[in-house]
Amino acid sequence: MRTKLIYQEDSYVKEFEASVVDVLGDKVVLDKTAFHDGEGGVQADTGYLEAAGARYRARAAREGDEVVHLVEGQHGLKPGDAVKGVLDWEPRYRKMRLHTAAHMLSAILYRRHNALITGGEITPEYARDDFSIEGDMNAVRRAFEEAVAELNELAARGIEVKVYWLPREEALKIPGITKLAERAPPNIPVLRIVEIPGVDVQADGGPHVRNTAEIGQVKILKVENRGKNKKRIYYTV
Repeated sequence: MRTKLIYQEDSYVKEFEASVVDVLGDKVVLDKTAFHDGEGGVQADTGYLEAAGARYRARAAREGDEVVHLVEGQHGLKPGDAVKGVLDWEPRYRKMRLHTAAHMLSAILYRRHNALITGGEITPEYARDDFSIEGDMNAVRRAFEEAVAELNELAARGIEVKVYWLPREEALKIPGITKLAERAPPNIPVLRIVEIPGVDVQADGGPHVRNTAEIGQVKILKVENRGKNKKRIYYTV
């Protein structure tokens, strides 16, 4: 990858300076970016690229091992150009809050019910997670409600979220992290770890809040039966 992912070091960077590395039509590759590219089920960031007095609407995306910025309209950007990136901060921050909440919810449900998360999506408006969990819908709904209540109680304690890097072999020794860590491409020797002390630790590449108190109150929107042992929960903050 030719792009440094600023948000992996500091998820709170709202504006940044960068240089254009490559251009293919509406796809612009930068040497660094604070735009999250949509990997891991977190909706990609939007915002603007500014250059030479012009301002272009842009959305990040992942193509192969590259992060590209999809620029709307005719832009005229070329390799070597200096640009300023500006995030749409409010939706990005909501996704950060929901992303950290999602880590906590999955950890609580795994501990309480041995429920594994099988899919999910995080948007600025809501998060959706699918869990492999047994029981009728009344029991599942109750399990979700109790898990969210515990999540809210834990989040209100103001737990500092830790982000650090570990060699792959060392990361794989952490209980509960193996499944996600092993999904990482084998050519990545060092993994980014997101730890919510006492709650969860996972290999994860996306943006998170610094403290669980920033999450606020998590509210369940709806619960759906998606088939045997597959239940879906929608929630927001």
